[in-house]
Amino acid sequence: MARILVVDDNPSSRELERIMLEVFGYEVVEASNCREAVTAALLSVPDLILLDLHIPGSDGFAILEELRREHRLSTVPVVAVTASAMKEDRGRALKAGFSGYITKPIFLHEFQCQIRSFIRPNKTEQ
Repeated sequence: MARILVVDDNPSSRELERIMLEVFGYEVVEASNCREAVTAALLSVPDLILLDLHIPGSDGFAILEELRREHRLSTVPVVAVTASAMKEDRGRALKAGFSGYITKPIFLHEFQCQIRSFIRPNKTEQ
């Protein structure tokens, strides 16, 4: 079973993502800030990290940089999840090194397809 780390400071958003991911058959680890995100990622070494771009006290770009400095996490796909749906925002995120970009609001079927595209085939539950 693939493990996904969800990083979002908003408890409702985190819960929604967790519920959907669990329904899809994934194991979910949660974090609400930069420190928790890095600690949880190092402890669980997830198969995918879903990272909100707007985290108080830090932002998704700074968290991504910190995650990438950790050798064990350097190849883990990190996908930006955000309400910022402007074309420039997507480009900035991808240029910064995010593996993908998912906009909120999240729609169940589309979200499931997006997640599957980032999980290595041998990690998906079929």
